[in-house]
Amino acid sequence: MELRTLGKSDVKITPIILGTWQAGKKMWVGIEDEDSIKAIRSAFDAGITTVDTAAIYGDGHSERIVGQALADVRDQVVYATKVWCANLKYDQVIAACHQSLQNLKTDYIDLYQIHWPSGNFKTEIVPIEETMGALVKLQEQGKIRAIGVSNFTTAQMAEAAQFGRIDSLQPPYSLFWRPVETDQMPYCVDNDISIIAYSALAQGLLTGKFGLNHQFAEGDHRSKNKLFADRENYQRVQAALAQLRPIAESYQCTLAQLSLAWLIAQPQTSAIVGVRNAEQAVSNAKAAAVKLSSEDLAKIDAIGHTVTDNLDDNQVMWDF
Repeated sequence: MELRTLGKSDVKITPIILGTWQAGKKMWVGIEDEDSIKAIRSAFDAGITTVDTAAIYGDGHSERIVGQALADVRDQVVYATKVWCANLKYDQVIAACHQSLQNLKTDYIDLYQIHWPSGNFKTEIVPIEETMGALVKLQEQGKIRAIGVSNFTTAQMAEAAQFGRIDSLQPPYSLFWRPVETDQMPYCVDNDISIIAYSALAQGLLTGKFGLNHQFAEGDHRSKNKLFADRENYQRVQAALAQLRPIAESYQCTLAQLSLAWLIAQPQTSAIVGVRNAEQAVSNAKAAAVKLSSEDLAKIDAIGHTVTDNLDDNQVMWDF
């Protein structure tokens, strides 16, 4: 699989990135550690050598599973993890990084990201200068190679960039969720900041496996996702999927692979994709080989807008 440069750093990432929120188990159902480890390893074997996790995913459990799955090939993989918004004071960032290093069984993190700006989820507001000061210090010590932010607006990125180089933004971004295109993307393109899209398959919607009357199991956070919860939105989604299926068939690929191929063809964008099993990991990796014509990229783009043009400007996907 081709490698791409992360921002202005010397880190090289794959266009398809393995997401491991599920591996943390919390807020998901039916997840077993053995299956997560097999999926992570299968993704690696299929060429996905960049893995995204976070300290908050199962209170470190996801990080520990990643470390367990890939410790013997650490020198061949890129680890991206995140510090939670309740831990953004200087000393807290340092401590959180050391805990993540321990969880991941490594002495360096390739990409260390601020998961949410301070103040989110009723956390204490910490000056970004203080947080960035800790991240720059960790970078100088060689404990992290690159600094990223997640769920930041353009203004928040610009402020953070005054105190250290930002190499990536991790926003929610998929064919069915696109506020980043009009807000942060122009800034990222102008400043060589990589876009690492999470919920790249709209939390599974773009696989086409959820029918019109799908009900999530109790405890599955996707029941609060606006794309699923609003019935009018959900009907528009199903209509769009019906239009996408013939295009996928013409490329002899799945709906998921088509949607990922469209996403990684967008400016400076790579896609994080979560998996539950080895088969999904292998299938997602194949999306990197799907090369869409400019005509089909435009057609897919227009179909996506039949869903997104009816959404509000709020970039948060869930009504928690």
